[in-house]
Amino acid sequence: MLTPKIKRDSSAQRATLSRRGYEGAPDRPQRDIEARVSAVSSWLEPLTAEMSRIIVGQQYLVDRLLVSLLTGGHALLEGLPGLAKTLSVKTLATSTHGSFKRIQFTPDMLPADIVGTLVYSPKDADFHTRRGPVFANFVLADEINRAPAKVQSALLEAMHERQVTIGDETHPLPRPFLVLATQNPVDQEGTYSLPEAQLDRFLLKLDIGYPTPEEERQILDAMASTREQPTAQPVIELDTIEQAREVVDEIYVDDRVRDYIVNIVLATREPERFDLDIGPYIRFGASPRGTLGLTQAAKAWALLCGRSYVSPADVKAMAPDVLRHRIGLTYEGIAQDVTSDDIVDAVLNAVPTP
Repeated sequence: MLTPKIKRDSSAQRATLSRRGYEGAPDRPQRDIEARVSAVSSWLEPLTAEMSRIIVGQQYLVDRLLVSLLTGGHALLEGLPGLAKTLSVKTLATSTHGSFKRIQFTPDMLPADIVGTLVYSPKDADFHTRRGPVFANFVLADEINRAPAKVQSALLEAMHERQVTIGDETHPLPRPFLVLATQNPVDQEGTYSLPEAQLDRFLLKLDIGYPTPEEERQILDAMASTREQPTAQPVIELDTIEQAREVVDEIYVDDRVRDYIVNIVLATREPERFDLDIGPYIRFGASPRGTLGLTQAAKAWALLCGRSYVSPADVKAMAPDVLRHRIGLTYEGIAQDVTSDDIVDAVLNAVPTP
């Protein structure tokens, strides 16, 4: 069993960052926001402990799912089968008092299978709305790349505007609303690549890898039994999540850190400005939604570290997950085995850190 692994900054580290000027303006009610950050941390710890009781060896995944939860940003989980992607999403949903729906994407699906449709009732001689599984607090879009584009696009309005249009009526989705999708990067037969417009709706794209030998031994000890497997228990209320998101919005971001974020995103579009020779490998860079997403993710990561302000280290920690799916590679880049993670690493090394 793993205990919570989110690394809290020590008081000495916080003091060092404070001397650099990242902690906030002098007139900012710093004690109030620090108290609210501490209050959020008090319920994040039992939530992390409950998830780690079920999920062994995927602390990176657990931490990033908490970032999605705190920001309300959707996450795309990519990894080989058997790496606890579906289990992690289900455990996060079960650990709250919210509703959970799983959508198994297949090539023969229709948009109505996701958002719902109008059903004619002969008794009333009228049409009635039948809501689809997207009307839930947590929606697991399992193997999302197995459905054709018209089905994938049915999620666009739901993910961006938190609403669904059925017929001529618009229906708001429950709050909080979070789409957590999974896809297998290896299978090609019967799969459809996600369009850039939908990829951009995901705040994070998580690259899930194999556990270490020690973690795999823990998995064996915990899950090898043929008896009923352990399930998570609800530990937080939905109102608590909404209140935590308000605290994330109040996390302070210094002007120099804001400029740093903008420069990182700009370097993915115009790398020559920063003396980078990776331009031939980039077909398109991150959109302004990437700038906003990186800021929100860095705020959430700072809160998880127990701080009320964002440091450049928070930006660097979240940049690969926020930007890897927002960078398009040219054919030359693909031929040279260049990945979007390579581009992000080059950008982080080239852009001066404040």
